[in-house]
Amino acid sequence: MKLSFEEITDWQEFEDLATSFFEQVKKERNDALDLVVEPSGSGGDGGRDILVTVHVNDGFISFQRKWIVQCKFYEKDLSQSNLDKINIPTLIDEYGANGYLLICKKGVTKNVTEQFEKLRLNCRRNHNYQIWTGSQFRDKLIGHDNILKRYFPKYYKNYKETNVESRFDQIIMDYTNQLKENKL
Repeated sequence: MKLSFEEITDWQEFEDLATSFFEQVKKERNDALDLVVEPSGSGGDGGRDILVTVHVNDGFISFQRKWIVQCKFYEKDLSQSNLDKINIPTLIDEYGANGYLLICKKGVTKNVTEQFEKLRLNCRRNHNYQIWTGSQFRDKLIGHDNILKRYFPKYYKNYKETNVESRFDQIIMDYTNQLKENKL
């Protein structure tokens, strides 16, 4: 069974999924990285579904990067007309952000890809403009069992049932290796 967004019922759940993904990334990172994840809440969001602020301490200096995250739960590829009400560079400036991330259920049209390429090329402020298609976002979700269990229960059940044998084999292999190294 392939992971599919068909288990996600609406745009609000899709935004919750994206928020949960960033929250999970926050939990998994070490002390050098801290994420603040701020969903926009209900009502009109003006192009900002989630604001992600990344605080980094690399041992020399602390700095932060801020991302505007926009989620689009459309049944077909996102077209430029779906974004025409949003002035992305102005939105980035309004929030003092460093970049804009568009997460789509499906994909984007060639015009949207070209729009983002032009934004990257013509940006004088070194802002970043990224697109995660549905397949790219799904790939990022793999391995986050608590997210899969919560948002994709059918997939998770099948995933766990089909991987029991391989997990058992891994446990036996780990145990055998530890015996060889005299750790048990």
